[in-house]
Amino acid sequence: MGDFPQHSGPRFSVEVYQNEHLPEGGREVHAVVTVTSAGDGAGPAAGAPPQGAGPDAAVVVMVDCSGSMGHSPGKLRGAREATAAAIDALRDGVRFAVIAGTHTARPVFPAAGGLATAGPDTRKQAKRALNGLRADGGTAIGSWLRLADRLLGAADVSLRHGILLTDGRNEHESPEELRAALAACAGRFTCDARGVGTDWEVKEVTGIASALLGSADIVADPAGLAADFTRMMEDAMGKAVADVALRVWTPVGAEIVFVKQVAPTVEDLTGRRTAAGPRAGDYPTGSWGAESRDYHLCVRVPAAEVGREMLAARASLVRPRPDGGVPEALGQGLVRAVWTDDLAASTSIDPQVAHYTGQAELSQVIQQGLDARKSGHVAEATAKLGRAVQLASVSGNDGTAKLLAKVVDVVDAATGTVRLKAKVAEADEMTLETRSTKTVRVKK
Repeated sequence: MGDFPQHSGPRFSVEVYQNEHLPEGGREVHAVVTVTSAGDGAGPAAGAPPQGAGPDAAVVVMVDCSGSMGHSPGKLRGAREATAAAIDALRDGVRFAVIAGTHTARPVFPAAGGLATAGPDTRKQAKRALNGLRADGGTAIGSWLRLADRLLGAADVSLRHGILLTDGRNEHESPEELRAALAACAGRFTCDARGVGTDWEVKEVTGIASALLGSADIVADPAGLAADFTRMMEDAMGKAVADVALRVWTPVGAEIVFVKQVAPTVEDLTGRRTAAGPRAGDYPTGSWGAESRDYHLCVRVPAAEVGREMLAARASLVRPRPDGGVPEALGQGLVRAVWTDDLAASTSIDPQVAHYTGQAELSQVIQQGLDARKSGHVAEATAKLGRAVQLASVSGNDGTAKLLAKVVDVVDAATGTVRLKAKVAEADEMTLETRSTKTVRVKK
């Protein structure tokens, strides 16, 4: 199942995990689609010659320079050091720029706007320019994203990526303005978002990363920024193919209930479908290097009698061709439905599907529990976070379990019996909320 020859970039494979058996009249088919890309994913480290250095790429780093960045002496220094570290991690030949973000957006390097080409000289010049970063003004993240989009859009490259750092709430533009900026940038470049300290809004930062198919995280201590920025840039430099879509075809009478990425994080893609011909839709997955991701599909099929079989869906990976022709197929997997009167066959749940159903619920109950806690609804918060502890324990999600243990006292993980802690460090609560969508894969 799944391997297609490709002309360049990583090789993709697609595997489908499901229980294809339905009882008579059964209609919902669940499947986990595992997509793996291997080979040609990572280019050489910075300093290698441009030839053979992987696909052409452009990166813009957006640094919060609002007045609040000056309230703590370590924040702006940490941001400068982190941006310098990210610049060091650029491959030679990659186009790049740095933006200072306040209530407006200003090019820092190149100072006149545009993009520079990474090399020994431009790296030195860019790092010198960082000394001019000063904390002053407000926060209007939409304007930062729009400038990044203009800079990236002018580059004739196949991979466009942003890195955004903020320490505060987006107080100098309306939520509608930020949403409009995200809508304008979606599909044009991917973006990782980071919140430094504890004065920023988790849902804003995670919303930016979600809309632009990047990662989100908290860096509570500015001293950790440089290492985090280095990892982010190295990951960006490892991407080899952009604009990959998960294309799902369904037969007449069948319909998609949902499409979710479930590993390495939970991301509901259902509402992002774009039509791709008769009975097919494309769901964006962003850029890929050498990596593996899992997607949970739920398809509603017409009811049928025992003994009938049908192809419920065909899931394939596609990417656009430079000439605008028919997209290149990178791999595909088939989702089947078979009606049976064997009760054991039709009632068993595939282990992959069961695991990721639990991981998606884990993410949801953490969000609901923290929202209830903030609203003072103690009983609801205790119940939701208790269920989260239980799910984390059953699935082996040790990272999330450790984060939960900083917010609740665990009496019995197996039953989800917990007590809310009287005092919780703001950084611990924000870390749990920011990382609530991180999942663990099924233990083979």
